[in-house]
Amino acid sequence: MTDKLRGFSFKHGGIKRRWLLNNVLVVFLVITALMVGAGFGINRYYYASVSNNLETRAKTQARYINAYVSSSYESFYEYSRRAVQNFSDADKIEMQILDGYGRVMFSSSGFTAGYLPTTQEVRRAISEGGTHTFVGEDTGINDRVVATTAAVYYRNSKIIGAVRYVSSTRAIEAQLRFIYLLIAALELLLLAIVIVTNLYFVRSIVNPIIKINELTKKIAGGQLGAKLDSTFEGEVGELCTTVNGMSDELARSEKLKNDFISSVSHELRTPLTAINGWTETIENSLDDPDTAKEGLSIVKKETARLSQMVEELLDFSRIESGRMRLNTEDFDIRGEVYDAVFTYNDLLRRENMKVNYDEGNEEILVHGDKNRLKQVFLNVLDNAAKYGNSGENIDITVKKEGDACVVRIKDYGQGIPEDELPHVKEKFFKGSAKGRGTGIGLAVSNEIISLHGGSIEIESKVGNGTEVTITLPTIQEKI
Repeated sequence: MTDKLRGFSFKHGGIKRRWLLNNVLVVFLVITALMVGAGFGINRYYYASVSNNLETRAKTQARYINAYVSSSYESFYEYSRRAVQNFSDADKIEMQILDGYGRVMFSSSGFTAGYLPTTQEVRRAISEGGTHTFVGEDTGINDRVVATTAAVYYRNSKIIGAVRYVSSTRAIEAQLRFIYLLIAALELLLLAIVIVTNLYFVRSIVNPIIKINELTKKIAGGQLGAKLDSTFEGEVGELCTTVNGMSDELARSEKLKNDFISSVSHELRTPLTAINGWTETIENSLDDPDTAKEGLSIVKKETARLSQMVEELLDFSRIESGRMRLNTEDFDIRGEVYDAVFTYNDLLRRENMKVNYDEGNEEILVHGDKNRLKQVFLNVLDNAAKYGNSGENIDITVKKEGDACVVRIKDYGQGIPEDELPHVKEKFFKGSAKGRGTGIGLAVSNEIISLHGGSIEIESKVGNGTEVTITLPTIQEKI
């Protein structure tokens, strides 16, 4: 089920829905609490203002009467009558003069003389003196009022009566209702702003996530290399860029894998075809020793080649699963390099290539696996024989530089294109050069050297050959 709000969809349990429910609910409660507090404060302020105004008027008028009235009741009566008749704010506030019993003598609103107000501040002013204020329901007139009563005294300090000011709360309440409506409208406006801004903020996060989710589904469905067309900013933009990069990398890895399978199939087919063909030839030429001998030599050669490819695949599998183990010992690395050169000497001669080998006179001790390191040197020499035969020379040096052993193997062949150079050590990569091999030899060699704490660096330029630099940590010579 999907709800719609301003063009935004809200799936039950989705980020948008949960974000808005949680975030907007908190904001709503906070705003409501603030508005209620503001309304309560305004209410108190208005009633306090009216009460203070009435108290000021009542006290002032009571002082006037006390100052100008003699000790006779007649003077109090006459002054009170004139004061009520001349009261200028009769349309807003009611002014009353009460006698010593709390009954109304004069009223600016025309109350019948003798009326006895029912509010408690009158009784307190008449009985206790002073000024008192009441806010609430006046049962005598069935209206909510704010009333203030101030006692009036004879010259001998005996209470002669009181001045009372009364204001209906209807005008106050009408004004407060208007203010409450404004507060409610302001709260709704703030809430609407919060909702809209949250919607756009959530959309800026959720929409990219939706697109990323769609992209990952495409990738899972086999559409490797699919990308996000939209661009986003900030961390979400970085995530989208990363996902696009991942898709490119998966597509490239898939291509390399397919190329690898095709290459391995071809590489396996070639020796198998040769072995099968020469086996049949030998079978039919048992009476021809020379042909049989030549065939057995080729079968042996192709079997060794097939065995090497299988071993490379096994090494690759061990590296990928983390099962590659080294049988380490201390030894002079020069011996393994020399053995590799000697092993390839006949092949290089057949390729009309001259080897310039310099290992120096200094013993170079390393701690590692002899066979694995020799495998690395053989692999690099094999590549030099395959791709560097046009240069006719291979330079090989073994030197100790500081605390490291450095083996450099340089050919002067066709070189590696600049765009392929960063990828030559990656698994399955064969590049544009045509030659035998599975394309994982350098990847395996790089892992072996890394396990020894060393590195392989390759420098090449098209037409100027390739130099492979193998660096390994040395150990102190033992005495």
